[in-house]
Amino acid sequence: MESPLDCTSANFEKVALAKFRSLTPHLPANTRIFREPWGRFTVLCIDFQDCPQYFPLSQQQNKDLIQVMEQLGLSNSVIFRIGNKILGWKRV
Repeated sequence: MESPLDCTSANFEKVALAKFRSLTPHLPANTRIFREPWGRFTVLCIDFQDCPQYFPLSQQQNKDLIQVMEQLGLSNSVIFRIGNKILGWKRV
């Protein structure tokens, strides 16, 4: 019988990213949001490949993103990209 709680780190990651998305409604639904290792750190990546017209974000939108990142403890940095091209990096 399968446990009702799937307590793997991959599941926690999915839940945290889903919560992040729900708390940042100004991000288009088709932005790809994921975490990625960079050396000894993990950064939050927001990929606008399917909606490049929504980048760059306003200062208020950036503030909101950082506030939610801090609230959820997702990362200390965020990378904005379109596909493999990095458009910006913001450290919290």
